[in-house]
Amino acid sequence: MSQLFDKTTSALGTALNMRLLKQNMISSNIANAETPGYHAKKMDFEEALGRALDIDGLRGMSTSSGDHFAVGAGSVSKVRADIYENPEGAINNDGNTVDLEREMSSLTENSIMYKAALQLINKKLAAIRYAATEGR
Repeated sequence: MSQLFDKTTSALGTALNMRLLKQNMISSNIANAETPGYHAKKMDFEEALGRALDIDGLRGMSTSSGDHFAVGAGSVSKVRADIYENPEGAINNDGNTVDLEREMSSLTENSIMYKAALQLINKKLAAIRYAATEGR
């Protein structure tokens, strides 16, 4: 018996969750743009999501420890974001590293990517609904 939701739907769901976390992190950076000593945070999850989706054809690989990178089947739900202090940030006189223009650009990009993933999930669910109702 096949699963109702395929690997793509699962990956899109995970991407939506990661985009939401990234949105919150960027919003936090913007909110703290004037806070002395605040260090901007950065988040990467695209590479981990790509590995979990098995883009490079590593289907036969598996992990033996929870500390290993997620690979192979079923690993999409195990994707974790890597959040760290942004090493690219220039330190202001007050010790703050937030670049407001860069953060606003990242916020816009992330919002667009979130909406695109949401539209793709909606299209997949519409196709399932169409099949379930036999086109009526």
